This record gives sequence, structure tokens and C-alpha cells, in this order.
Amino acid sequence: MVAWLFSRLKLFGFSCKNQTGLSLNYLQGRCLVNIKLKWVKDKDLDTVVSAEKDLKAVCFLVSIISLSPENCLPVYHLRCHRRQLGLPNDVKMSTFIRRYPSIFHESHILDSAGTRVPSFCLTPEARELHEEQIVVLRQCWTDLRSRLCRLLMLTSGCTLPLQTIDQLRWDMGLPYDYQNSFVPYNHDLFSFIRLQDDRIGLKLLLWDNDLAVSELQKNAASQQMEEDIRNGYLAFPIGFTRGFGLNRKCMDWLKDWQKLPYTSPYCDASHLDPRTDVSEKRIVGVFHELLHLTLQKKTERKNVSNLRKPFSLPQKFTKVFERHPGIFYISKKDDTQTVILREAYDGDKLLQKHPLVSIRERFTSMLRKGQLDRSRGLYKKDPSGHFYHDEVNETRYSSEEVSDHNMLSEYDSESDGLIDNNC
Repeated sequence: MVAWLFSRLKLFGFSCKNQTGLSLNYLQGRCLVNIKLKWVKDKDLDTVVSAEKDLKAVCFLVSIISLSPENCLPVYHLRCHRRQLGLPNDVKMSTFIRRYPSIFHESHILDSAGTRVPSFCLTPEARELHEEQIVVLRQCWTDLRSRLCRLLMLTSGCTLPLQTIDQLRWDMGLPYDYQNSFVPYNHDLFSFIRLQDDRIGLKLLLWDNDLAVSELQKNAASQQMEEDIRNGYLAFPIGFTRGFGLNRKCMDWLKDWQKLPYTSPYCDASHLDPRTDVSEKRIVGVFHELLHLTLQKKTERKNVSNLRKPFSLPQKFTKVFERHPGIFYISKKDDTQTVILREAYDGDKLLQKHPLVSIRERFTSMLRKGQLDRSRGLYKKDPSGHFYHDEVNETRYSSEEVSDHNMLSEYDSESDGLIDNNC
């Protein structure tokens, strides 16, 4: 099917080779129109972000602990990973882990000086769900490999620093230890190389024309007019927050902009003048495709900050997110900016749910339950400092109606303590 789509799009003028033959006079004549659209809050898409608060950090910790020989790690070993977890500087590692007693079980060990230090392992429920996640990862092996190939194919040299891939691995569904558990088993496709700045990068060894078809092109046959396809004038799906409102000038500009030639993100765009609307449409196409490569069609804005040179983008390329709020929504929840692809959601519901997303939703449910049970006093500390589930209190609370606000008020007011020292 993909091969058929590729041949059909090539017939209609979408081959990378033919795109460079577009009239340069026309392209250079379409200057970048100075249009600025307002940002309007979208509660549904904000919910998508806020519902996953701490989920990424928790799942990474689950993976780290499960990879240890004894499935249990002292807190001073976990502190080494706090930068990768993205924890706030004012939150101690141990304090963060203790927020989720439904996931992590605390014990103590003696360090080399004979001092008792906290150590954390997974609860049976968390361990079981993680093992189920591993099974799903194996079932999705081919899909994840395709996503990584397409990510590298978006770059000018089919190469990205591992640091940049690390920033996207959660969104793309790659295993936490993908460098050891995923890449080596696909040595025919990927190779580790040393970059000019002495960093380690990942290079794609084999270009696949069947993969070099963007999602917009794949959907063109059913969503676009054949004449527009033939002329290369593909339009992006557009949707605005209720009550957004566009004046006539903006509507006319957007209508004209949609009719501009579409340049595939997998093609060389060096012939485009970055000061034109046509070049901007190519940039929008690049991030439209990148977000489609993510499981939940979203990523934090900071994750794309290192993609300018690999993607051959001009300065201030992320301005397209603000200029096209009908394609992208920028959520400002949880003290960060998350870019979300609007077309992928109906309200706060993801239209196409990847199997790994279902696993993450179950982890989210476990987090919430653990928070609520802890705020209701269902987790107690025994004399040795271990948390345990208080079945007596659970029975007492099970017959009461307690609002989510009241349940979480105690948790929200908890002091997180001082900063952990990094390793």
C-alpha cells in the first residue's frame, strides 16, 4: 500500500527530484507575509498535557530500576539520572519517588560508611505492568524502527546526535535503553558514529523510498482534490479553538498560504528562500511530519531546539508554531511549552491510539490511585520506615464520598524538601 501511494504521489509530481524544478521565480516572489495570530487557550488540549504530569519521569525510573540486577536501587544511584528525568531543581529524588507508593516500594540499605540510605524497588503491580510493556514493545518493534528511520531521514545527513534522539525517545516510544536494547539489533539500518564535535551520533545506513512519504501525502488521496495533488498544492488540516475568530485579512492570507506548493519534508529544500511563505510551508510540513512520528502527536518545544541544523531550518524556525495555531497548539501547562498537533485530537481524545499509549494510560491510573490513597492516609510507615498499604483505613474510606480536590489538597501542600546532590 505504501509503495502504491509513493508511486501515485510521484506520478502527481511529488518526487524529491521533481520538486527542485519548481519555478524559482515564483517561489522567491512569495515573500513572508507579516501575519501574527493570537494564542487562545484550549482546555481540552491542556488536559492532555496536565493528565500526564510526572508520567515520563516515573516510567523512566521504572525502566532504570528494572534494569538493575536486583531490581532495586539505592537513591544515590537514582540521583545520577535526575537530569534525564527532568525533575525540578527544588525537588529531592527521594521525595519525588515517595509521592507514588503504588509504583515504588521503599526499603533501606547500609552504604559503605554503614549509614542507612533509602532504596527503591517496584511494587508487584508496577513490575507486572512494566513486563507487559516489554511485550508490547516487542510487538511494535517494526513500527518503532520505522519511526526512527523516518526521523533520521528528515535530517540532511540522515544523522542525529544521541543527545537529540534522547530528548525525543519518550515521545517516539523508544525504550529507555534504546542504544543497547534496540539499535544493536538493527545494525543493518543504524550505526553509531563520532561527529565533528566529538559527540556520538546515530546514522541511518539505508534510505527507504517507501518511508519517504509524509503523512500529508499519504492522506492526500482521500482528503485533497486531485487537481491540487497534481499541482503539488497540498493543504494542512486546520482547526481552531472554539471562539478563536479570524479577521478577513488573516483568513485571506491563510487561504492563499494553503494553496502554496508543498515541499515534502524528506526532500532537499536548499533551493527555497527562507524569507518566503513557501519556505515557511515547508517548515510547517517538517514539524507536521515530526509530530506524526510521536506516539501522542505532541512534544515539548524545547525538544526541537537542537533540530535547526540537522533539519536545515532557518533561524527562529519555531515561530511557525505561533503563526499557525490552526495546525499546532502550544500548551503552557506544567511550566513548559508543549506543541500538539491539533488534527490528531477530538477534544482531549487521541484519535489513533498506539498500543504503548494504552500502557501509559494504565500507569497514569496507578499514579492517580497511589496519590489519592496516600492523601487519604492509606499508606503508613512502619517503624523501619517502609511504606505499607493500610487495609483498615482503606475499608473506612471506601464507603465515603470524597472529592478529588479534597483528596489531593494534602498531597499538593506537601513540602518537597531540599535539592539532591547530583552524582
